[in-house]
Amino acid sequence: MLNDPRTSHPKLDPPRQTQPEPGLDINLEPQADLGFDTYEGHGRLKGRKALITGGDSGIGAAVAIAYAREGADVAIAYLPEEQPDADRIIAAIEEAGQKAFAFPGDLKDAEYCEELVDKAFEALGGLDILVNNASKQVWADGIENIDDQDFLDTIQVNLFGNYKVTKHAMKYLQPGASIIFTSSVQAYDPGEELQAYALTKAGMNNFSKGLAAELTPKGIRVNSVAPGPFWTALQPSHGQPQEKVEGFGQHAPLGRAGHPVELAGAYVFLASDEASYVSGETLGVTGGTPTP
Repeated sequence: MLNDPRTSHPKLDPPRQTQPEPGLDINLEPQADLGFDTYEGHGRLKGRKALITGGDSGIGAAVAIAYAREGADVAIAYLPEEQPDADRIIAAIEEAGQKAFAFPGDLKDAEYCEELVDKAFEALGGLDILVNNASKQVWADGIENIDDQDFLDTIQVNLFGNYKVTKHAMKYLQPGASIIFTSSVQAYDPGEELQAYALTKAGMNNFSKGLAAELTPKGIRVNSVAPGPFWTALQPSHGQPQEKVEGFGQHAPLGRAGHPVELAGAYVFLASDEASYVSGETLGVTGGTPTP
């Protein structure tokens, strides 16, 4: 039976709402589908060891659940304030019969970035998949209203943090490993309220391609996923203006925002042997919005 993508997942109609940054999935209204009851694994990552930054909520959480149900052990990184979200993701990984590890900290801290990779490698007993997903997003009404500290923090988390984690992971990654970045449709079509965020997503996309040129000949694949409008805790925690939180994502060609579980398959594919000939690619998951 065919599933119409316009209606295969609930159409979200979020009311105006705010949360303090960084926001919590458990406080979202309505709740997003992370895959707790909907993602079914098929053993495509059996025996793999994965580290996911920002793995407590939103896209990272959906990926963590999917990886566990595909047979991978998973370590997640997240801000200490996000512990309530992290607790339920750790429980979901363990319920799937896999090992789960939680390493709270701040990617703006270079020492934490290195310790995170070392601890994840030791706890997991290896490192095969690195998902650079953690991101900061704060909207501003034009360049003159961008707070300088918010701009610097966005650069620090989205570019420096993910760079530092990846750089330190190189001493552990072996041929057959996979690195995946979370870019965005904003990398191609930046919104005027998200200029700082958009430029970092373009940077992550570019970084993934440059890294692929270096590492693919060494047997390590590097790719990006470029999501469109997905309902996550980023949006109401100063990630969007209130008028865009209300009815979020309904401008997409599919007429609705995406649920994080709808991204999980892309990350599973890129991490799996099914993508053995895929490197330097950006996979758009945008609800029909074209990307270059």
